[in-house]
Amino acid sequence: MDWVAGETMLSEESHLSDQELLLAADGELSASDAERVESHLAACWACRSRKQEMESAIGEFIRLYQRNFERQIPPPDGPRALLKAQLAQVAAMERTSRPISWRLTSMRLSWAIAVAALGLVASAYLAFHAWSARQPLRTVAVTVPNPSLTPGATILLDRREVCSESNTKNKPVPVALQRRVFDEYGIRSAAPSAYEVDYLITPALGGADDIHNLWPQAYTATVWNAQVKDALEDHLRFLVCDGQLDLETAQREIAGNWIEAYKKYFHTDQPLGGIRE
Repeated sequence: MDWVAGETMLSEESHLSDQELLLAADGELSASDAERVESHLAACWACRSRKQEMESAIGEFIRLYQRNFERQIPPPDGPRALLKAQLAQVAAMERTSRPISWRLTSMRLSWAIAVAALGLVASAYLAFHAWSARQPLRTVAVTVPNPSLTPGATILLDRREVCSESNTKNKPVPVALQRRVFDEYGIRSAAPSAYEVDYLITPALGGADDIHNLWPQAYTATVWNAQVKDALEDHLRFLVCDGQLDLETAQREIAGNWIEAYKKYFHTDQPLGGIRE
C-alpha cells in the first residue's frame, strides 16, 4: 500500500495536468509556464503522449464538425449578395415612389387650388350679378365717342358707289357686338334700349361694319342724342350726292366731331329736330 501511494504521489507531482496540456496546446500559457511545460515535455514521454492524444481528439472533432455541420450552413457570400440585392431593390422603389407620390400630391394640391379659385370666381360673379340686378338701370350721356375706342373706319367706296345705294338706313348691329361695345365703354348696368349702338361714320357715307366705328349713343339723355346725329347723316349724304360736298370731307368731319359738324352744316348752335330733356 505504501508503494502504490508513493507511486500515485509521484505521478501527481511529476506529470502535467490536462488543463496545463490544453492551455499549452492553445498557446494560452504565460511565458514562464510555457517554458516550464516545454522543459517537462522534453523529458516526459507520458505527458507528450497525452498531449498528442488530446491534440488528435481536438483535430478529429474539428474534422467531424466541418464534415457534418458546415455543409448545412450556406456560405456567407450567397446571403450577403441576396441581402445587397434586396436593399438595392428597396432603395430603387423608394427613389421611384417618392417622385410619384410627390407628383400625385402636387397634382391633388393643384386641382384643389384650381377648384377653390373657380369657386371664388363663380361666387364673385354671382355676387356681382346679384348686386347688378338690384341696381337701377341708368343711362350714361355719351355725346361723343372715345377716339381711342372709336376712331372711325371706312370701306373703299367712291361717291358714285355710295350714292347708288338706295337704302340709306344703318345696318343692324349684332347683339354680341353691341355687348362688346357696351363693355368697352363701361356701360354694364344701363338699359340697352336707351341707346343706339351707332356707327360713327354711317354706312350711308361709306362707314365700315367694325367695332372701331361703333359707339353707344343715348337716345334721350342729352340734347345731342342719336336722333340729332341721324339728321346730320342724312343731310351730309344729300350734300355729297348733290355734289356740294366731297365724300372724304364728310367722313372726316363726322368722325372728328359730329356735334361741330352739325353746327357747321345746319348753321345753328342747338339741335333743330332732336328730342330734348
